[in-house]
Amino acid sequence: MATLVVVAAMVIAMQIASGHVPDYIMPSPMSVLHATGDILFGDRMHVLVTLARLAAALAFSLVAGVIVGAIMGMVPLVRPFLRAIIVIDTGIPALSWMLIAVFWFKDTETRIFFILTVILLPFYAMNVYEGIRALPKDLVDMVESFRPSRWQMLRYMIMPHIVPYIFITTKSVVGYAIRMAVFAELVASAIGIGSRMSLAQSSFRIDQVFAWTFLLVILNIALQWGVSAVEKLFLKWRPEVAVR
Repeated sequence: MATLVVVAAMVIAMQIASGHVPDYIMPSPMSVLHATGDILFGDRMHVLVTLARLAAALAFSLVAGVIVGAIMGMVPLVRPFLRAIIVIDTGIPALSWMLIAVFWFKDTETRIFFILTVILLPFYAMNVYEGIRALPKDLVDMVESFRPSRWQMLRYMIMPHIVPYIFITTKSVVGYAIRMAVFAELVASAIGIGSRMSLAQSSFRIDQVFAWTFLLVILNIALQWGVSAVEKLFLKWRPEVAVR
């Protein structure tokens, strides 16, 4: 309900503003709606390409980040080195990675996959590492009293504990990943939502810019909802907590 109220207020504000400024500054909601329809019927391929790139990079970053985070949490010998790499990575601006990818890779898909991976993977690695650090010491001592193997510790204690951290990280980075994917396509690709937004800007079609922005917001909401639904499925054993 709150989302509907906010959207309605934004549409009313657009309608009022469009009556006082030229169309190339603020289009009317109806023109944006028509542009959205044109995109859905004519540019669906670009939406699917962006979604495929996003899904591939997110899946790889999740798996690789969990592995790196688990190694950081369970192998003290390499922990400081991996953490130093991640800290350095997070300090490099996204634009620098994009320019580096243009120089390093000829294939467009490799460029975008590399850009998204080096940006998203550290989030998973650090959160999984912090999740392992948050394990209660009493619980660890109790489990270790049964002399489990390293695989048993990982399977029966660590993995169930870090699953919520993985979902929290995914929900946190989905919107950021969408923005980075569009930005990467703007710089390094001729297909995808980012490239179409660049074309709309160069042809002064601000109605299409608003339409693409509207679709990206809807895409972000849908992905957030999907991740939340999967989280409820995986964590249905965990009772809801209400804080007064």
